[in-house]
Amino acid sequence: MTTDIDVRVCEVGLRDGIQGIDQFFPTDKKKAWIRSEAAAGVPEIEVCSFVPPSVSGQFVDCEEVIEDALTLEGLEVSALVPNLRGAQRGFATGVHKLSFVLSISESHNQANVRCSREDSLEQFRQIAELRNSTPENKKVTLGVGLATALGCTIEGQIDPGEIVRIAERVLELGADELSVSDTVGYANPTQVRDVYRLLRRHLGDDVLLSAHFHDTRGLGLANVHAALEEGVRQFDASLAGLGGCPFAPGASGNIVMDDLVFMLEAMGLNTGVDIDALVAVREIVAAGLPEEPLLGAIAKAGVPKGFIPAAA
Repeated sequence: MTTDIDVRVCEVGLRDGIQGIDQFFPTDKKKAWIRSEAAAGVPEIEVCSFVPPSVSGQFVDCEEVIEDALTLEGLEVSALVPNLRGAQRGFATGVHKLSFVLSISESHNQANVRCSREDSLEQFRQIAELRNSTPENKKVTLGVGLATALGCTIEGQIDPGEIVRIAERVLELGADELSVSDTVGYANPTQVRDVYRLLRRHLGDDVLLSAHFHDTRGLGLANVHAALEEGVRQFDASLAGLGGCPFAPGASGNIVMDDLVFMLEAMGLNTGVDIDALVAVREIVAAGLPEEPLLGAIAKAGVPKGFIPAAA
């Protein structure tokens, strides 16, 4: 994190946001979205997921999208991978960061990546080994998204002890950072505080912990505030609130990136993002997905009179 940024935001709309949408989001508009958000100051964008076309047809253009994104100075380009094969494809692109997904819920892991948690852990071990044994891959950051860490539509409540157990395992295997993911929008602020305190107690203060919240039940930004109070300074979000877990019927998408940036800036926390420029990017999304509803309060109401960004 650069010294002039208080909170780092990562755009996941191009992956999490569009993965479940049937209408293909055109490649040229993906590139335009990435370029425009990078120009607005968003420091990291998760641009795709290395999954087979049978899982999601949105990512048949992964290599082309990454190649273009890597030309943008200062942007960290990341991609999601569910297994070793996806990681092999990802490493070949020269992407800056690979985010491996692993569910704390055994049932969700089986449904999402079609294998057990132990099998996923073995896949991650092999990914870390490939990264560490290959000179050109050593610079790639390996993140792990702890999916359903705060609740699961299949199993319900999650044992906090399992979050710690899986977190410790992936760190031992070579993870550089961890994301606590409320994949299906079950979390509340008290629960968020408790989980981050528990992880800090067991993992220490040197582990980079980020957060991935969904706004399914309207508590997304409240959960961000709770995480901030526990020292979290890196958050995923999706422009216009696109997305939603395919295994959570009725679930809405990620927290809205534009609203998140406004809240942080209003609290005096510098994100490095120009809100007006960020909101303007929604026009690209609307043009590429004309039938998809776009969420967000700031885009609708605007910033309050007299609002001054944190950097100012």
